Amino acid sequence: MRKKALVYLVGAGPGDPGLFTLKGKKILEKAEVIIYDRLVSDSILALGNPEAEYIYVGKIAGKHALSQDEINALLVEKAAQGKIVARLKGGDPFLFGRGGEEALYIRERGYDFEVVPGISSAIAVPAYAGIPVTHRDAASSLAIITGHEKPDKEVSSIKWKELAQGTGTLVFLMGVENLEFICRQLTANGRSGSTPVALVRWGTLPSQQVLTGTLEDINIKAREASFKPPAVIVVGDVVKLRPELKWLEYKPLWGKRIVVTRARAQASRLVEEINELGGEAIEFPSIIIKAEEDLSGLHNAYQHLDSYDWIIFTSVNAVDLFFAQMKNEDIDIRFLHGINLCAIGPATRDSLQDKGLKVDLVPEEYRAEGILKELGNKVKKGQWVLLPRARGARRILPETLRQWGVHVNEVILYESVPDMRIGKTRMTEIIEDGIDYLTFTSSSTVSNFVRMVGKDKVLSLNNKTRVACIGPVTAETAKSHGFKVDVTAREYTINGLLTAIIDDSRNR
Repeated sequence: MRKKALVYLVGAGPGDPGLFTLKGKKILEKAEVIIYDRLVSDSILALGNPEAEYIYVGKIAGKHALSQDEINALLVEKAAQGKIVARLKGGDPFLFGRGGEEALYIRERGYDFEVVPGISSAIAVPAYAGIPVTHRDAASSLAIITGHEKPDKEVSSIKWKELAQGTGTLVFLMGVENLEFICRQLTANGRSGSTPVALVRWGTLPSQQVLTGTLEDINIKAREASFKPPAVIVVGDVVKLRPELKWLEYKPLWGKRIVVTRARAQASRLVEEINELGGEAIEFPSIIIKAEEDLSGLHNAYQHLDSYDWIIFTSVNAVDLFFAQMKNEDIDIRFLHGINLCAIGPATRDSLQDKGLKVDLVPEEYRAEGILKELGNKVKKGQWVLLPRARGARRILPETLRQWGVHVNEVILYESVPDMRIGKTRMTEIIEDGIDYLTFTSSSTVSNFVRMVGKDKVLSLNNKTRVACIGPVTAETAKSHGFKVDVTAREYTINGLLTAIIDDSRNR
C-alpha cells in the first residue's frame, strides 16, 4: 500500500532549542525530507531523523538559496514522491513566515498538510530581554508588524496613524534595516519621540544583545553600536520594565562562549548545563570512543568472574562497554554477586547503580591515587582485581596494586581516538573567533585536540582563551602540550568543572 504523502509546516521557534515544541520534535524524528530556513539552529536540526534528506532553503537580504516559488515547487515535488516532508521555519509558520502561501500551494496541487505552530519571536524575544509585551500598568494591546515594508512603497499596507495613536505595544519583526523609516513614520503620525524602544538581537540565545533608547535617538544609537539584524524592535512603555525584569543576563555564565571537547556521545550533559547557566556551548568533540576489536581478554574474564574479589571501573565508558558485552554474551549479571565494585567517581558510580548494582567504594579523590589511598586497607595480598579500562590509561593503578602483591587482570576495552570529522568552519571558530573557555575533561581530549588543531595553534589560544580542566591529571597533560591552564576543578566532576568556571568568571 502506497503511503500517503504529507507536508508538515513546522514552527522552529525563536532560536533557543528548548522552546521547540514536543510535536515538532516528534515530526522531525519521522520526517523523510527536512526543508529548513536560515535561522533554524543546529540543535533543532539534530533532533531530526538521521536518515532524512536535509535541504537548506534559507534567505538572507539579497541572497536566497531558493526563491519562494522554488520552495513551493520543492515541497510538492517531495510530496509527489510519497515522502513525509517537514518544512521547518523560524518562529511560527503563519506569522510573516509565508506558511500560508506554502499551504495554499500544497492544497491546490492535491496534497495534504498540517501546521505545527511555533513560539513566535514577537513574544519570546521581548520576554527573554525582560520586556512583557503587555502589562496592566503599561499596555493592554499589542500589534505585530512586518518591518520589511520598503520605505519607497507608493501605498503602504501598514496603517501608521492607527498604530501610532491606538496601540500600546508595537513589535516589528525583521525591521532593523528600516529602523529610521519606522521611527519617522511613528513620530510623524502622533507617537511621542520620547516613547521607549528596544532592539533585541539574536533573542533567546546566549549571544542575545539588547539596545534601548527612544523613537528620537534609537536609530543614532543603533548606527553607533553597528547593531545588525536579525533583531526584534519593541516600541512602547513596556520597555521601561526591562531594568527590573531582565533575567537572562543574571545567569552565572551569561554571554560566555565555552568549547566542549568531550566525545559527542558524552557531551550532552555538559552542553545542557552550560546552556542552562546562560553560556553558549560550542561542541568540538576531540575524541571518538573506539571499542577494541579483540575483546578475547574480556570474554575470558567473564568465564572466571567467580575468581575476582574486586572490579575497578575508572570511567563510564568502561561500564557501558563491560555490560554491553555481558549482554551480547548472554551472561547473567547475577554472576557478579560477591564481587566488590569500585567506581572512580560519582558519574561512574551512578552508571553502575543504574544497572541495579551496589557500589562498594568511591574514593574522595576521583583519580587513581584516590582509589589506591582507600583500597590500601581493603584489598589483600593474593586477591584478584579486574581492571577494565582504556588503552593508554595511566599505569600507576595496576603497577601499585601489583607491588602490593595483588593479581591484576587489566583488560583493554576501548581507545580514545581523534575525531577528525570537525568541519573547517568550526575549527576556524575555535581558533580565530572570541572563545571564553576551552574545557578538557580528560587527558585524551587534550592530546587529540592538539592533534586536530595543530601544536602551533596552542600559543594563540593561550593568548585569548582561558583553559579549564576537570582535574590535576588533565591539567598536567594540558601543560605538557603547551597550554596555560587557568582553571582546575577542585572536584573532578562535570559539576566541579562548571563551578570552577563560574568562580573564575565572577572573579574576573
